[in-house]
Amino acid sequence: MFCDKCGATVPQNQRFCGNCGRAFYTMVPVTYVQQSRVQQHVRMLGILWTAYSALVALGSLACFIVAAVMTNIIRFGNGGPPAFIPPLLHIIGTVILILSMFGFLAGWGLINREPWARMLTIVLSFFAMFKVPFGTALGIYGLWVLLPEASEREYELTAKKTSAA
Repeated sequence: MFCDKCGATVPQNQRFCGNCGRAFYTMVPVTYVQQSRVQQHVRMLGILWTAYSALVALGSLACFIVAAVMTNIIRFGNGGPPAFIPPLLHIIGTVILILSMFGFLAGWGLINREPWARMLTIVLSFFAMFKVPFGTALGIYGLWVLLPEASEREYELTAKKTSAA
């Protein structure tokens, strides 16, 4: 080994150059911790469920706005839709809003590694698969991450242990 400051020959195990006094630093091997499949994907799945639920909540907001506009059209007697449509849109908007709240809850639970979030996300993933295209993609991804038996064991290891006290 040679000193890169003065060019003198230095023995392999020596920490300082005998000629100029330059310090040599030993290289420390870096080891990377291999994350499991569940650890790699659970946080992303939680973020995706939160974003998807925000989109669903926007759909609920659209139902409420359309219902309000239709109510005003009916109230002022300019013709328009039958009178049962605005209350029906309110009911649909409320159901959609409740479903989006479950999605927000699942996303928050996955990000915080809550023990109950895995099962809630699996159930929501099954239902989301019928909502083409985003729900289908999210449902398949959620089931791929959380459904296998090995994933259950890995998730339980990383999940927060809640005390019964």
